[in-house]
Amino acid sequence: MDLELTGKVAVVTAASKGLGKAAALALAREGARIVMGARSEALETAAADIRSETGADVLAVRGDVTRQEDIDALVNAALDKFGQIDILFVNAGGPPPGTFLSLTPEDWEAAIQLTLMSAVRLCYAVVPHMLERGEGCIITTQSVSVKQPIDNLILSNSLRMAVIGLMKTLANELGPKGIRVNSINPGWTWTERVEQLVNDRASRSGLSVDEESAKITASIPLKRMGTVDEFGKAVAFLASPAAAFIHGHALLFDGGMAKSAL
Repeated sequence: MDLELTGKVAVVTAASKGLGKAAALALAREGARIVMGARSEALETAAADIRSETGADVLAVRGDVTRQEDIDALVNAALDKFGQIDILFVNAGGPPPGTFLSLTPEDWEAAIQLTLMSAVRLCYAVVPHMLERGEGCIITTQSVSVKQPIDNLILSNSLRMAVIGLMKTLANELGPKGIRVNSINPGWTWTERVEQLVNDRASRSGLSVDEESAKITASIPLKRMGTVDEFGKAVAFLASPAAAFIHGHALLFDGGMAKSAL
């Protein structure tokens, strides 16, 4: 199936590894031109990997999504090189695990900047351009925790709900102006972030990493974790004209893990 993304320009943040890199790769495979942002030195390597595999035009811009000046530099670089932004994929590393009393107000402030304000700032930087063109697509990746909280992840459980509220409201405001807004909410998908969380669970429970992983997959109806390749394909679909009537939606990518009816 041709997703009709050839020539589109996608800005993808936290793209040096994990879900961000998977999204960038999947969009490149469909013919999009990619602007990848991340703090990590691994960003250039990730961009080179995607160029080599897909032949796509890929621009890598180092920066931190908690800093407005870095977001402005990313967006300006995209516009300088390609003249347009069709797709914004809002992604950031997850806040640290912890229970309420194990964390401090300073931890909350840092998590707000990383999880919520990065999305706010990215949208402020890109939405005016999309409004000028009368079209665009914004996708944020959050978590299955927007449907049911995950133990020991109070920062993520709380702040990702705030981002969903932002996206749902933007969907109402921007839909009539030609801009689609959705979120994708992964459950357990094997990345370095998930490896960190499983190791944390193992250290607290006294079980091995394999035993903790088995406990997780037992709770998923498909009896496995998702793959980054599957995640990337879901993002590419959401970004494409094939999903033209999907708007204001919080898509679960969780193998059936969330038990809520809605």
